[in-house]
Parts: sequence; structure tokens; C-alpha cells
Amino acid sequence: MGFRLHAPMRLAFPGKWVARSTLLVGFAAMCWGISGGMGAILLKEGWSATTVALCRGTFGFAFVGVWLIFARRDIGRLNRSFWFWSTVAGLGVAGNFSFYFMSIAEGSVTVAATLMYCAPVFIFLISFLLGLETPSWSKGLAVLFVVVGIVLLTEAYALNMEKVSGVAVIMGLLSGASYTVFVFGFKYATPHGSPQAVLTVAFAVLSLVLALLIDFAEIRQVASPLSLSLLLAIGILGGGVSFICYVVGLNYTAPGSASILAMAEPITASLFGVLFLGEVLAWVQVFGVALILSSVTVLSIESSRRRSVVQS
Repeated sequence: MGFRLHAPMRLAFPGKWVARSTLLVGFAAMCWGISGGMGAILLKEGWSATTVALCRGTFGFAFVGVWLIFARRDIGRLNRSFWFWSTVAGLGVAGNFSFYFMSIAEGSVTVAATLMYCAPVFIFLISFLLGLETPSWSKGLAVLFVVVGIVLLTEAYALNMEKVSGVAVIMGLLSGASYTVFVFGFKYATPHGSPQAVLTVAFAVLSLVLALLIDFAEIRQVASPLSLSLLLAIGILGGGVSFICYVVGLNYTAPGSASILAMAEPITASLFGVLFLGEVLAWVQVFGVALILSSVTVLSIESSRRRSVVQS
């Protein structure tokens, strides 16, 4: 679920971090992909998507909160705009996590991760409507190819919903749309507060909202040493370490490079599904995945390049 948040932290790291920042971004994306695969295992054991999402978000809150305390930086003005947009970001990431695991439960890790990766398309369309993006033939073709890729991935052209259910597709797209809400909330909150402060509030909102929706009796019924270990791993990798690595890594990673490295998430999730969950895709679906990932990456790079030209 990672691509440039347009809010670099400008931390004063030594020069060696310039070379290592791209590794941090790629590592974060891989962590997100692995956490999706581990979530699929928990869902098969009877855990609800909301509970898994809550665990991931709660660990994110703990890790980022500690990061905020030890950063010892000016956290910002924390005015009404900060609280409003941070809350919006929190609702967005809550929907992103929840719908993502719901899509996995109804379909597969590969389909859920690929559809969530369509988030830059939603961002482009909303930015275009708000006048933040200028249309171009390359961007239009990228959006068209993404739509074609979705049709191929879901086999909608044959009206065949045996392999990919309609609910899985809807949940996957809602996950991407929710992440779009998170991106815009984060974008408009960071001028009023530090990224650590924004993420801390966002994860706190996620934890409060999802805690109201889970069934604690269910947790007692399905809890086991293995499942609790997986929840711990999902929380640490998917909600804690990954977000810190990603935000820090963006300081010295070019937008185009970040967009390419973000492909590690759906690719890692797909490999996890094939190797450990026995998921199989037809060659047409594989082509659809490749078309979506390449088109979204081109769209992200093109948008970042034009934004850089305008800012310069």
C-alpha cells in the first residue's frame, strides 16, 4: 500500500542514508505484502478481518507513538485542521486495513493486494477533479490499462465469478479507495503537524473505531499460540516497523523510485499466496496483474515527475 505521501520529513541523516533509503522503502513494501499473506492464514483459522486489521493498526499506534516521543522534534501547531485531517487519515487507514483483509477472506491475497494497489488511480482522479493534477494522454492510457487489467484479473469479461467473487473485487477496490482517503488526510494534516504526530493520531483513531466493531468472544474461541504469533508478526511488520521505515526512507528516495519499489508489496503478497497458500492464477489473470502493476507505476511516476517540474 505504499507510494509517496508527499510529506518528506527532512531528517538530518548522514550521507550513507541516501543509499540505504531505497532499501527501507522496499523493505516496508515487502513487510506489507508478507503481512497480507499471514493475515490470510489467520482468516482461514476463523479470525475476522476486523480483528486482524485492529491488531495491525494497534501495533502501528504503539510503534509510531514511541517514535514520536523519542524523535524530540517540533510536532507542529496541532490546530483544528491537524486534528480534522489526522482523523480523516485514521478513518482512511482503518478502511484500508479492514477492506483489504475482507477482500482476502472472500478471494485471495493476490487479488486483494493487486486491487488495493489501484489506489494511485483513485488519487489521480480525485486530484484531477480538485484541479491538483493536469490530464495527459499517458495518464489517461494508464488509467485505461488499469481498468483492462482489473477485467482480466477478475475474469469479468467472461462473467465468471467462480474464481474471483464480486465481494472480493468490491472489498479490494474499497481498500484502495480508503487508502486514497488516508493519503489526502495525511497530505493536508502534515502542514500542521509532524508526520509522526499525524500517524500517531491516525492509528489511534483506527484503534478506537475498530475496537468497537470486534467480537472479543470470538478471539477467545480461535486464539492459539500459532495464531497469536502470527498476529504479533503482522502487527510488528505490517503496522509498526514498516511505516517507520517507509516514512524515513522517503527522505532520500526519488518519487519515481518509491513508486517502483512499492510494487514489492503486491508482488510479495502474490508470491506468498502461491508458495504458502496454494493460490493459482490463470495466465490471463497473471497478465492482468502485470498490466495493473505496470500501469499504476507509470501513472505514479508521471504524476510525481510533473509535480516536481511544477514545484521547481
